[in-house]
Amino acid sequence: MNNYIGPSEIIKKKKDFLYPCTHHFYKNPPQIVKGDMQYLFDSTGKKYLDFFAGVSVMNCGHCNPVILEAAITQMKTLQHTTTIYLTQSIVNLAERLAEVLPGNIKHSFFCCTGSEANEGALLLARLHTGKNKFIALENGLHGRTYLTMSATAIPMWRADPNLDSSIIFVPNAYSKNKDLNEAALDSLKAIKKAIKINGAEKIAALIAEPIQGNGGMITPPKWYFKKLKQLLNEHNILLIIDEVQTGFGRTGNMFAIEHYDTIPDIITVAKALGNGMPIAAFCTNDNISASFTKASASTLGGNPVSSETGIAVLDYIKDNNLCKKAKILGTKLKEGLINLKNKYPLIKDIRGIGLMLGAELIKENGEPASEETDFILENLKDRGILLGKNGLDRNVLAFQPPLVINENDITFLLTELDSVLNIIYKKLTKY
Repeated sequence: MNNYIGPSEIIKKKKDFLYPCTHHFYKNPPQIVKGDMQYLFDSTGKKYLDFFAGVSVMNCGHCNPVILEAAITQMKTLQHTTTIYLTQSIVNLAERLAEVLPGNIKHSFFCCTGSEANEGALLLARLHTGKNKFIALENGLHGRTYLTMSATAIPMWRADPNLDSSIIFVPNAYSKNKDLNEAALDSLKAIKKAIKINGAEKIAALIAEPIQGNGGMITPPKWYFKKLKQLLNEHNILLIIDEVQTGFGRTGNMFAIEHYDTIPDIITVAKALGNGMPIAAFCTNDNISASFTKASASTLGGNPVSSETGIAVLDYIKDNNLCKKAKILGTKLKEGLINLKNKYPLIKDIRGIGLMLGAELIKENGEPASEETDFILENLKDRGILLGKNGLDRNVLAFQPPLVINENDITFLLTELDSVLNIIYKKLTKY
């Protein structure tokens, strides 16, 4: 016997006790009550293949017993002290992170969320350079705090009507009317122009996601970030790379920026590092970290339980070859999605790397197929698959499953997606 109140009662309580901004997916949403690796279960016992991983969080799977054991063991001995006392777990995790972070990045400041990590990275850039302004890319999402929301260029996530004016927005490496390389070149030209107009002496850093997840899985060409870093170096402007969604094996490398053969000045991480446990960090090299000397702390950041969980996550990724697995399964998934694109004109583009892929849906008249996207999500949910959506018009199907999925899971997803797309195709061609 259970005490599940059911979806309708949860929705009622949401209206009564939460804020109106706390939206949920689906017209008929299930109440999720249990997780087991790549699967979720609702209050009726129905099983779902999770292809969104809590927005790229559960890379090692839901309720992974190996990771849970590490967290529970630590919870039984020392749960919290804060950073004003010496504990071992936080420095052990920092050391382990230094082993996998790109290039010479080795110092970490731990906090609890991606928003905090990006806020800290922006602060660090100001402290190090003595400059105030930032460049950010269109379609970027960097957080809910004041400065990170200011650096976010997706209208639906810019809730504050009076955001910081120190952010300079430039086009990203994508355009509906140009090929990828041309759009990326235009982005670099716009950045160069922004530096000239605003003055390099005023710009502390440029912040960017290597793949813009919420912005629509925008994936720059392989040469983009290397040329961008060269441009920024010429003007003594730092590069902050936001790996909150892309980090820890999701793209087939530990970090997505590694695909671009570029070492950022500052890198931010969160989400998958804790595999469901709140932990985040902004990380940098010896030179830049030395600029942060004023007293600072995070009450809960890097506490013993979160730190031991993070260590267990890094161990699990390594021991189970999740980077390699994401690369292999990502290739299989992408090939399957491209086959569906060739079959259904509704799919305009397939983009992304590894197990971070997006399928952009566009109507025959060129408009974003937002309603069709919702139809697909609803029908896949009824068939036992949970998928995400993103993009400015919420018309990009988001494939970000736990990295513990298998080939049968991908085949199941592609088969059911094919079936749902066929329903749409028949409706569109009925007359």
